[in-house]
Amino acid sequence: MLRPMRGACWGPQMKWRMHENSLFAILGRSSWWISAAIALALIAVVNVFLPASYASYAYFVALPFVGIAILVAWKQLRRPSASRVAKTLAGLRAMAANDFFAAVEAAYRRDGYAVTRLAGAGADFELIKAGRVVLVGVKRWKAARTGVEALRELYAAGRSREAQECIYIAVGEFSDNARAYAAEKKIRLVHDADLVSLLAQA
Repeated sequence: MLRPMRGACWGPQMKWRMHENSLFAILGRSSWWISAAIALALIAVVNVFLPASYASYAYFVALPFVGIAILVAWKQLRRPSASRVAKTLAGLRAMAANDFFAAVEAAYRRDGYAVTRLAGAGADFELIKAGRVVLVGVKRWKAARTGVEALRELYAAGRSREAQECIYIAVGEFSDNARAYAAEKKIRLVHDADLVSLLAQA
């Protein structure tokens, strides 16, 4: 199910996004073999309970789940290993702030964004691509545990600049309150393996 997102770091533009509790969204966060198993089960059910003339429909019904299985498997294969994540995070913690900021900036430029550093509170980068504005918060990136206050500042900055998305980057973990606030305000949290993937080529 798709729905317009409201109440996040969104300006006048509206973005459609899959509901996070929909079946396909849940499968997208699960192991690839679960989608593959559902596809096989659907094919088996159709072949057992429907006439042979309907056999081709079984593959049509199962096709979305096959697609999800392939996509998830591809994403999981690309994710760095736990040992690589731990080693890279240790290296990031040892970086100077200017070097870390430069790596983040280079990573987003590599992904096709026009990147501007911001001096005000709340957000550290403004990213623009195809007219879409994204604010990124990095200031407390070395904190062992990031609380909700940093996310509130980022959200306020996003509203004032009418950003379409907000992203917060941290090497450490996020508190439970911060995670709940990010989910409520649709702030994307980048850390652990996602952070390693982002900075892999920067």
